[in-house]
Amino acid sequence: MSPVSAAAVDRVDFAARDEALAARFAAVRSYTRELAAPLSSEDASAQSMADASPAKWHLAHTTWFFETFVLKPHRAGYEVFHPSFEYLFNSYYRGVGELHPRHQRGLLTRPSVHEVMAYRTHVDRLLLDALLRDALPEAALDLLELGLHHEQQHQELLLTDIKHLFSMNPLMPEYRPQNLMAAEAPALQWMRFDGGIVDIGHGGRGFAFDNEGPRHQVLLRPYALASRVVTNAEYADFIRDGGYRDARLWLSEGWAQVEAQRWQRPLYWSEAGDAEYTLHGVHAIDPNRPVCHIGFFEADAYARWAGARLPTEFEWEHAAADQRVSGQFAEQPDGEIHPRIVTEHSSVPLYGSVWCWTASPYVAYPGYRPDPGTVGEYNGKFMSNQWVLRGGSCASSRSHLRSTYRNFFPADARWQFSGLRLAQEL
Repeated sequence: MSPVSAAAVDRVDFAARDEALAARFAAVRSYTRELAAPLSSEDASAQSMADASPAKWHLAHTTWFFETFVLKPHRAGYEVFHPSFEYLFNSYYRGVGELHPRHQRGLLTRPSVHEVMAYRTHVDRLLLDALLRDALPEAALDLLELGLHHEQQHQELLLTDIKHLFSMNPLMPEYRPQNLMAAEAPALQWMRFDGGIVDIGHGGRGFAFDNEGPRHQVLLRPYALASRVVTNAEYADFIRDGGYRDARLWLSEGWAQVEAQRWQRPLYWSEAGDAEYTLHGVHAIDPNRPVCHIGFFEADAYARWAGARLPTEFEWEHAAADQRVSGQFAEQPDGEIHPRIVTEHSSVPLYGSVWCWTASPYVAYPGYRPDPGTVGEYNGKFMSNQWVLRGGSCASSRSHLRSTYRNFFPADARWQFSGLRLAQEL
């Protein structure tokens, strides 16, 4: 048998990566279409607030990412689908050029949803063809993988943004009809961790965003985490005890938001506190489901009221380091996109259901360097006035998550599937 050269082995591995990426690309892109399928053209074009985007924009922007960063630089002779799309569907990449104002995305009645879907089909066809012919260099494959995780982020945003939009409609429409099963919440227990000098951040194997590294050491004092997230019933006790009326519980900026925005309950709860709007329409509040759609300020105030605190992101990652990613995610076979307590497989199930606010500001790790090129704008430039959330939610994809994943939002953001888990000193 003749020896196989190292170059030939690399070529086989490279081709295998092409094939695996082609399958994943097709699956991720198909799932985004599936999420948009229940929406009318009117649904897909409206924008409920500056922080949210129309579903049509999400469909186009994720396509723009692949066209701009993969096809244009790496496919010889490629011509853009439409010359105005680079301006209309750029989000914040100043290195690419000028962009349409975020708060005006809902004014883009043109291009139509039909044209955006044609755009997706065009880009999908060319990218899949290039992948299956092994016609993309390794640098392009890295960008393609980044684009897939980017699209999975926008899949969750598509759901949270349409939920906010539908909640503004007096008809309270259902995104997807669904009966919600009664939930169970086990008694809260405190799980102890010794702490010590621990490794934090991505170790370099497999995909990660640039903000997940470099891996570094952190000193943790002994701590305890609650065995589950906070429930609706527990948060209702906080409300009844005057939690939204007691300035002593709140950070100064948070209390200013309470007064200015007249917060009295989580987003989507009825005034009476007995019902909530969900992607499956209005349902009675289940006391055993996780409290959801609260901001960092509310999570912090509740923790202080409960005689506890929020965990740091390092405590959360240390606790999750050896735990498989399992819980309630967007792929649930029962179709629910509404959080419930995760009780499977572990005494401290940390993934899924709701993103958990941490006490950690979103800042760079020691030695952090953004990815080279324009994609370096993806994470680093947002390291200001944001707080880290961990764990994923019922609207996240399981394959998108890992113990080092860092989500981040401003302290007053409430339209995401965000809740909290308590921590204590030991």
